[in-house]
Amino acid sequence: MSDAEPIDVSLLPPRQLFRFAVDVRRLEPVWSAAPLALDASYALPYFGTLDGRPAVGEVRMAWGTAGLAWQVIVEGKTQAPWCRESRLDESDGLQVWIDTRATLNVHRASRFCHRFVFLPAGGGSGGAQPVADQLLINRARENARPVRPRELQARAKISSSGYTLSAFAPADALGGYDPVQQPRLGFTYALLDRQRGQQTLATGPETPYEEDPSCWAELRLVEG
Repeated sequence: MSDAEPIDVSLLPPRQLFRFAVDVRRLEPVWSAAPLALDASYALPYFGTLDGRPAVGEVRMAWGTAGLAWQVIVEGKTQAPWCRESRLDESDGLQVWIDTRATLNVHRASRFCHRFVFLPAGGGSGGAQPVADQLLINRARENARPVRPRELQARAKISSSGYTLSAFAPADALGGYDPVQQPRLGFTYALLDRQRGQQTLATGPETPYEEDPSCWAELRLVEG
């Protein structure tokens, strides 16, 4: 018999008591030369309200045979986004974690796990261009293939009150991505904003979601 004290679930953030599964709709083509236009039906639900955390913005997502696309809408700001290409993990913008094998019961990332960052600014000679890059996952058993330059893509429109950021990860950058044979993904995101705070999907900053795939949600890739 164990002498361990029972866990008081009242001390846990409510989101930690649930396993989330979210449907993501298909869009073809999912990325093109035209501006990305994801309407509200592509919005991912925000579970942070369960923890009493206000939303930073709205995150929309679509899948297609060519890869995965996101659109972020942040409004109500009075400061410009703080973005530095030399400090990607601290900058305002969107970070995503994707497990193309949806192995949601493991605690260390595999080569099928990817971490990408997309910023509305911070790139180019004057720091005004959007940025798309790859970050390593701490404690990973094996790292994903390094992405090639300009393989990830980002576009942004910044206003005095916020920004809209569109981002794309092609199938070639997503090792193991096969939406027909494997229509499930492990996924989470972090929307960071120095002025408005942090917004995450499945679990909050109290958990090691940046490195632990068991903290991520399940995405179901469904037809539109």
